[in-house]
Amino acid sequence: MSERFDCHYCRDSLQGKKYVQKEGRHCCVKCFEKICANTCIECKKPIGADSKELHFKNRYWHDSCFCCFKCHMSLVNEPFMLRENNKVWCSNCTATEDAPRCKGCFKPIIAGDQNVEYKKMVWHKDCFTCSQCKKVIGSGSFFPKGEEFYCVSCHEHKFAKTCAKCKNPITSGGLTYQEQPWHSECFICSNCKKQLGGKRFTAVEDQFYCVECYKECVAKKCAGCKNPITGFGRGTSVVNYEDESWHDYCFKCTKCARGLANKRFVCHNGKIYCAECPKRL
Repeated sequence: MSERFDCHYCRDSLQGKKYVQKEGRHCCVKCFEKICANTCIECKKPIGADSKELHFKNRYWHDSCFCCFKCHMSLVNEPFMLRENNKVWCSNCTATEDAPRCKGCFKPIIAGDQNVEYKKMVWHKDCFTCSQCKKVIGSGSFFPKGEEFYCVSCHEHKFAKTCAKCKNPITSGGLTYQEQPWHSECFICSNCKKQLGGKRFTAVEDQFYCVECYKECVAKKCAGCKNPITGFGRGTSVVNYEDESWHDYCFKCTKCARGLANKRFVCHNGKIYCAECPKRL
């Protein structure tokens, strides 16, 4: 009498029938699928004896269910990654999903894409455009203003100060005189055309003169010493009398040479005297 060959669970004979060996036990196909088969994590159905099974980290799939969650490409014999909710992703979709997003078009920036980065923000190169003219800035120079970005030309016309002389934008450097901005090359002596930035100068009726040109071309001559009265250095105070001018230190008595600035004086025969000297003439 031959030994019986039965299913471990239902005790039906397995003689001449298809069976499955599981953990050292023999069972019929029906009992295997009901009791022993693993459940596919994707479709939630048992992985039967006739199905090809794939497993990873105690998770199981039918081979036909082992596909990329994003693009649905079969991942049998392909690299993959297990992500949230036990979903598997192909390497391409994983790279795209994890890639930074362009602040312009909100699409992913993947390896090989030309991009622009600024303060932890990133754009495709062609998405980084001027807020004013909408032209592509790309890797060119730009000026940030809050959440907006401007090319050099638009920034100059929209925000840069305008030179009081030439009326063109001042993009760098420059200077201020009487609360008005000037290009350094526009703030010049009206006579010799030298730049006056950082130098002494005098303004006369909206014209600017360096010290030398003011002395030569504009300044009055002292009636005493015949030198220009510039207002610079010694003798910044000026005495004016009957269309003539003197340095304060040159305005003195013709006879006794006493200084007469802010003092009483007498004019006699076109000459200046102190109040006492004319009595002695």
